[in-house]
Amino acid sequence: MFKPADYRAVSYPGKGMSIRRLPLYFCDHHALPLPEGHKFPLKKYRMVRQLLHRDGRFQLREAPLATEQDLRRVHAEVYIQGFLQGTLDRAVLRRIGFPWSEGLVKRTLASTGGTLAATRTALETGFSGTVAGGTHHAFRSEGAGFCVFNDLAVAAEWARQCRGVTRIAIVDLDVHQGDGTASIFENDAGIFTLSLHGARNFPFRKQRSRLDVEFADGAQAEQYFPALNNALSDVWRFEPELILFQSGVDGLASDRLGRMSLTLEDLAQRDRIVFGEAARRNLPIVVTMGGGYSDPIERTAQAHAQTFQTAADMFTIPGNAWPRATIGS
Repeated sequence: MFKPADYRAVSYPGKGMSIRRLPLYFCDHHALPLPEGHKFPLKKYRMVRQLLHRDGRFQLREAPLATEQDLRRVHAEVYIQGFLQGTLDRAVLRRIGFPWSEGLVKRTLASTGGTLAATRTALETGFSGTVAGGTHHAFRSEGAGFCVFNDLAVAAEWARQCRGVTRIAIVDLDVHQGDGTASIFENDAGIFTLSLHGARNFPFRKQRSRLDVEFADGAQAEQYFPALNNALSDVWRFEPELILFQSGVDGLASDRLGRMSLTLEDLAQRDRIVFGEAARRNLPIVVTMGGGYSDPIERTAQAHAQTFQTAADMFTIPGNAWPRATIGS
């Protein structure tokens, strides 16, 4: 059975660093056909991967596809089959926000599979992430808000059932409440769900996380960081053995859907707090991307890439002179 002590051989900041390039998974090689003018910022995923390729401190791997067995640990069979076979009711697809296609199926399975693979890798090395995922609006029997399956919940259940992890914290810092995640684990003593989000933002019918922290429209760093630090104190008292970090960047003041007023440096500080505390406690951590809808989209891509780059600043060998990678296709 997994115990935190099993991972003390992993070198973290302050203990001599051992990870040369951070392992990340991506799924943008699977095309997702969307109609012209669709509001989902699909281009950001490839843009983020290209930025990370250029950085050179990341080992970028194609995400495997999640299996039906993986999905069944969380989601209802009738919903799984309806999605895979393209027989979901139109009203269900409208709530998800995507037209059904075989491309959507493959991209969704890869997004979920990437989070699963990152979780497996983090339990071996201490850190991993996915250039996708964070689909926290998906419930057991339906999706919503551009989320089909809940990759965070699927990964958490895999870690419990297949690796014996008994205490998991899902730290959701997207500005939209992780309502699907909250609902799935509402009565589960082994999963601590934390959500920091806008009080008046989507979803308008909130669910109950283990800890919900709400902000008024326009909230800035002065309100955000005291609340974040207090909330994380509760997470650490829970003594998790694994952290799943939903690192949405829609808190940026430039975000079309965020309704908050954080800066790029504020998000970097947020990430340093989460990574630093996880490292200090020697906790494996998995990063998923979550939301980001800034205009121009380059601002969103920069913010997402910054989260992974902040992790690289903390978890990779300092001053390592490996060759810079070229931009990916």
